Amino acid sequence: MKRHAAQRSAAALLVTALALVVSDLESTRILAQQPPSTAEPLHRPLDQILDLYVRDGYVYYRALRLERTRLDRYVASLNVPAASYDKWSREQKIALWLNAYNAFVLQTVINRFPIVGRSKAYPANSIRQIPGAFDEKRHRAAGKLVSLDDIEKGLAEFRDPRLYFALGRGAEGSGRLRSEAYTADRLEEQLATQTQDFLTRQNHVKIDRLSNQVSVTPIISWHETEFAAAYAGGGAVPAYASSRSPIEKAVLALVVPVALPTEREFLEQNQFKLTWQEFNWSLNDLGLR
Repeated sequence: MKRHAAQRSAAALLVTALALVVSDLESTRILAQQPPSTAEPLHRPLDQILDLYVRDGYVYYRALRLERTRLDRYVASLNVPAASYDKWSREQKIALWLNAYNAFVLQTVINRFPIVGRSKAYPANSIRQIPGAFDEKRHRAAGKLVSLDDIEKGLAEFRDPRLYFALGRGAEGSGRLRSEAYTADRLEEQLATQTQDFLTRQNHVKIDRLSNQVSVTPIISWHETEFAAAYAGGGAVPAYASSRSPIEKAVLALVVPVALPTEREFLEQNQFKLTWQEFNWSLNDLGLR
């Protein structure tokens, strides 16, 4: 009986190994049919992964989990020597940290997928149901051992709050995860597009004339000092907002340029109340759409 059990176990291992080989070959075939990636070599694997598994900001986690070898290899490649990283341009450094954050989130989710949590503070499928996902689990990148929270805090050195709109966080309340990697030579274009997309979605900014409120994503409030410093004193702040608080001025500087004409008319009345939305931590799982 022991011999039969050992044979069954060996057969099961063989089937699993063959399935992994077939999956890897199938993934390689699909990737070969994709248009050539224009991302820089380091981030090209992530560019291909995102193109294949991300649609409209949602991730096909189940499929990615079945073919995770490419993602794991990419994550391992992010630990470039600190001496090399220090010589990079500002844009290269930013691209590394944005891509690293989003790749680490993908890896964190598929490591526990499907997520079934018991905490009533978050949705059952939320990445927040994974203990220590943001503040305890450590990842290696650019010669450092960092958590997701460490990366987010570290972005402050670049003095560009738009970067926070580019962090996927594995949640519907975040900016939409792009179907491409961030890359140094297109970084400004990508951030501009990401920011406009972010600010024109009601789950981030909702201008409600009936309730006389402008409700805004808490992502901006989480980094209030940085947003106020970057936008509250610029020429984009409307003249009618002079009596508003610095963070309100910053919000208006961001929102007014992308608002509809009727929304701008409402804002110009300057009678609205600014409120912060509750962040939606539901998993951005394409399989649930």
